[in-house]
Amino acid sequence: MSPLSQYLAVTASYWAFTITDGALRMLVVLYFHNLGYSPIEIASLFLFYEFFGIITNLFGGWLGARVGLNKTMHLGMLMQSIALGMLCVPPSYLNVPYVMLVQAISGIAKDFSKMSAKSSLKVLVPQDQEDRLYKWVALLTGSKNALKGAGFFIGSILLGTVGFRSALLCLMAGLFTVFLLSVIFLKNEIGKGKNKPKFKDLFSKSRSINLLAIARFLLFGSRDIWFVIALPVFLQAQLKWGHADVGSFMAVWIIFYGIIQAISPKITGTKSSKKPNQSSLYKWCLILAIIPLFISYLIPNLPNPGITLVVGLIIFGGVFAINSSLHSYFILYFADRENTSMDVGFYYMANAGGRLVGTILSGLLFQQYGLDMCLYFSTGFLVSASFFAWLLCFNQSQQNK
Repeated sequence: MSPLSQYLAVTASYWAFTITDGALRMLVVLYFHNLGYSPIEIASLFLFYEFFGIITNLFGGWLGARVGLNKTMHLGMLMQSIALGMLCVPPSYLNVPYVMLVQAISGIAKDFSKMSAKSSLKVLVPQDQEDRLYKWVALLTGSKNALKGAGFFIGSILLGTVGFRSALLCLMAGLFTVFLLSVIFLKNEIGKGKNKPKFKDLFSKSRSINLLAIARFLLFGSRDIWFVIALPVFLQAQLKWGHADVGSFMAVWIIFYGIIQAISPKITGTKSSKKPNQSSLYKWCLILAIIPLFISYLIPNLPNPGITLVVGLIIFGGVFAINSSLHSYFILYFADRENTSMDVGFYYMANAGGRLVGTILSGLLFQQYGLDMCLYFSTGFLVSASFFAWLLCFNQSQQNK
């Protein structure tokens, strides 16, 4: 297969997985909220999802370098199909420990798929075409998030029409079909290292990647502190939105977020190149840090908190999308070409860690103090992320002297 054909096959597989991932997230949040679970209990359902994502990214990059990224992609799709099937049990079996186990399998599956899809771009794009790399990364990431938004919408609609169990069966059947097609068409051993990486090579030795990983941890923690649990529960409990309303809004938000990611090269590029400057990392992060503060101030001081929250979240989503695209490009830019999956896996381990901390804090802070405190913590994380991004730029400038 040509590099373009491989890119399209990887992207299609990742798209299918992403739809089920978004739908499953919305199904679990709304279904268990309806059963009377508290925000912190709902957050606990996702702890293993994020925790095992940390482990999977670390070991998944090492595994991908040894056996090929196509195999780790297929493994992720198969495990997600199994996770969906495991939730199709009678309601009496759906207790917290069981659902946490299922979410652990889903988290492993998600990070196998993400690591495989993004690492493959570094291998498929010629070494001297950095503009093209940024464009492909932005398109893959943007389209993925747009389809995750579609998954939110699909999950909420299926829950309201056919019910929890039937929705899961539909998602499982669709994903397993795409898995079989991917096994048939995606056979090249993408990203398989010439030399078998050793276990001691799991952790990055690059200072730039380490600093970028810390910034990524804080960036995604800042989003999930208020987006994962606090926002959908606030919309339902405080603003009295229904299933379809919450799912539709969050779907539109993610789709918008994905569109902005896809066009980020046009926003962040210079006149002479689509390739962004490294200083963009901390400058855009500082802009993002201001937004949660404004939202927390305006909600109690304007007559309609719903409109304020919606507008604020849309602005936050657009700026966050630009930050995310910049990060996704620079990890591939700094990654070692021979063992890309190792560096990318290490980096997305930090991403999963940020999501884990954000998820815990989202449930805990919202239950104890409300949405305002979630927004304050979000700003604190973002200011810290911009500081580490600035350190990365300073480190690179010192190396270039």
